[in-house]
Amino acid sequence: MGAEQMAGSGGSRPQPTPAGVVNGGPDRGLDRVDRSILRLLQQDGRASIRSVAERVHVSRANAYARIARMMEDGVIRGFTARVDHERAGQGACAYVTLKIVQNSWRTVREQLLDLPGVAHIALVGGEFDVLLLVHTADNRALRELVLGSIQSIPDVLSTQTLLVFEETDRVPPA
Repeated sequence: MGAEQMAGSGGSRPQPTPAGVVNGGPDRGLDRVDRSILRLLQQDGRASIRSVAERVHVSRANAYARIARMMEDGVIRGFTARVDHERAGQGACAYVTLKIVQNSWRTVREQLLDLPGVAHIALVGGEFDVLLLVHTADNRALRELVLGSIQSIPDVLSTQTLLVFEETDRVPPA
């Protein structure tokens, strides 16, 4: 069975949990083998259990059990493809910073999650409150996303758009 078949829904939104507790159970920590498995799956989420087991020098049953445990614990949240956004018709990319009404984070986050093109949302500290990574077809669609959708969210006080000229995703070393 390939690791990608174990992913389950993969698209569900992770729920916050108290420190030291993951999905209702204790945080069991990760050892060297677990971290090696994670690196391999980050490089190739479609790697087979057999391949992962061989590369980290454990049995297939051990590799399967470790991956299943990390999924159950919420360490592995799902499996996804790394996309070349430009080739996928999303030629415009930007980071958008937002200043929001104090204590409106959860409401704003839920509205941002529903917007097309939003790839990443982070609550941050500093001179702005939220950082978004967005991908759109072109600058016209980017303008509509920022001016028409994001700025129309009632608790968004202001935005700043930083155009991305080139992206490089870091893949963990083997």
